[in-house]
Amino acid sequence: MQKEVLSILVDNHSGVLTRVASLFGRRGFNIDSLTVSTTDDPKTSRITIVVHDDAKVLEQIIKQTARLEETQQIFSLDASHSLLRELLLVKIEADEKNRTEVREIAEIYKAKIIDLSRESMVMELTGEPDKIDGFLDVLSPYKILEMCRTGVTALERGGIQKHPRVK
Repeated sequence: MQKEVLSILVDNHSGVLTRVASLFGRRGFNIDSLTVSTTDDPKTSRITIVVHDDAKVLEQIIKQTARLEETQQIFSLDASHSLLRELLLVKIEADEKNRTEVREIAEIYKAKIIDLSRESMVMELTGEPDKIDGFLDVLSPYKILEMCRTGVTALERGGIQKHPRVK
């Protein structure tokens, strides 16, 4: 099993995300992470999908997604030549007894404290998925009240990359 980050440029209109996600679901492919947003061109959206599977299945996923009418381009992102980021919001039970400890952890990871009350603290952290995982691991002794984590969003490093257009 290998982890693959797919970048899909699609026509920006309603129903496209549903069509892409349902293609994965109908074929029994499990999506680890999915994000979507508009690009610099308002007619185009970028869908970033993270999947785990063997190379043959991943090749099939790419071919089937490329066949969708709305797909402009689909390509796999090489992690060593790409920037991958996630956003985490986490609310920790933090009172006067442990607030200093939690604040020190936030400083080490460069997390921002964005809300503070007598009994809790909300932190925001942006970074590579491994950094987010490490931060959550260090916070595991504390009571996590709520948590929200985006999926991976990614771009290739450097200038415009030449990928074949589907259409």
